[in-house]
Amino acid sequence: MPSSTKASATKARQLRPVAIVGGTRIPFCRSNTAYADVGNFGLGLKAVAGLVERYNLHDLRLGEVAFGAVIKHSADWNLAREIVLSSGLDAGTPGITLQRACGTSLDAAIIIANKIATGQIEAGIAGGSDTTSDVPVVFGRRFARRLLDIGRARSFRERLRALRGFRFGELRPQFPGVGEPRTGMSMGEHTERMAREWGITRREQDELALASHMKAAAAYERGFFSDLVVPFRGVQRDNNLRPDTSLEKLAALKPAFDRTSGKGTLTAGNSTPLTDGAAAVLLADPDWAADRGLPVRAWLRDARVAAVDFVHGKGLLMAPTIAVAELLKANGLKLQDFDIYEIHEAFAAQVLCTLRAWESPDYCGEVLGLDAPLGPIDPARLNPVGSSIALGHPFAATGARIIATAAKQLEERGGGRALISVCTAGGMGVAAIVER
Repeated sequence: MPSSTKASATKARQLRPVAIVGGTRIPFCRSNTAYADVGNFGLGLKAVAGLVERYNLHDLRLGEVAFGAVIKHSADWNLAREIVLSSGLDAGTPGITLQRACGTSLDAAIIIANKIATGQIEAGIAGGSDTTSDVPVVFGRRFARRLLDIGRARSFRERLRALRGFRFGELRPQFPGVGEPRTGMSMGEHTERMAREWGITRREQDELALASHMKAAAAYERGFFSDLVVPFRGVQRDNNLRPDTSLEKLAALKPAFDRTSGKGTLTAGNSTPLTDGAAAVLLADPDWAADRGLPVRAWLRDARVAAVDFVHGKGLLMAPTIAVAELLKANGLKLQDFDIYEIHEAFAAQVLCTLRAWESPDYCGEVLGLDAPLGPIDPARLNPVGSSIALGHPFAATGARIIATAAKQLEERGGGRALISVCTAGGMGVAAIVER
């Protein structure tokens, strides 16, 4: 092989840095409020179109759009591609639809970043949308079977045969389940178990929830979200935000998941609400961004995913502890080597269990295989502009929201490093490092 060819091949194999240009999202709204009649497509389109508008991507062909949703209709199977075709991007931009529960758009960003890093594409969009106002409601299995048989029937007699034995009870609709299929327990019930295991008190949870609201409200007041949030349907900011809440108000709420034992600590106030919304983030090769005069807010450096056997006793939402430990080891970093910790607040208890586990010698030794605990973090660096408890949590949108938020915070600081941690249903977790 000629030396010039060898040099080209070597250059092609080198991983390229991945720039976070910026992100946009619509205000997150509680289920069955402002977006009650908007589906995943409409929510996601507004977020992606906002990104196209902000960064002048009209008629531009990107390498890929990776987009997902967790609660979706069967018609949403081509969600990413349909959003591309209506977003203002060149129709030659491919789209891939994916799902990893609450980690969906963070995983979408990892997919886009990996393709940029390996030279497969130069730029792409990652994001997600979710609505619990427009859930798929279906017939029971027996009646659905009848409808299929009627559709295949070749005569009127065969259609009548398919209806033989029909009972009106078969028309009872079935809603999407809220529990883990393997355990039958909801995420909140699993988290109650975690809170008891780690000794997390109700007051600790309420204090974290209050801090989330206060930080988010302060960030809105100083204009932090002005270029991240695109108004939609007359909504300017997340409608779950409660700047007037207090520890007294939070303490007055009743347990939401364990209502009978008298020991329940998770409430509607220290848990994320059911939320509708969407978010998207633009990632690129730095040369591509420079050629178009686009800023680089930060860099997406690395990421890891992990899972735990929650069916046989492990905490459902503890997988991020493993993903973070593996990420730190791979990058030669300590847990304290970060200026910002963006830990998704599925529940205040989940965040507190994670922090306590990292400080536990037994957990870090037995579960993470470490010689010493990862240790504590500075509470002032945790979710500095609020997180999911205050802002809301449209499942598939949260990862993209956090990436854009972390990148802007690092830009404001003039540099630094952020750790992202997102727990997901199914006992999984996703973690990433953002730097500037």
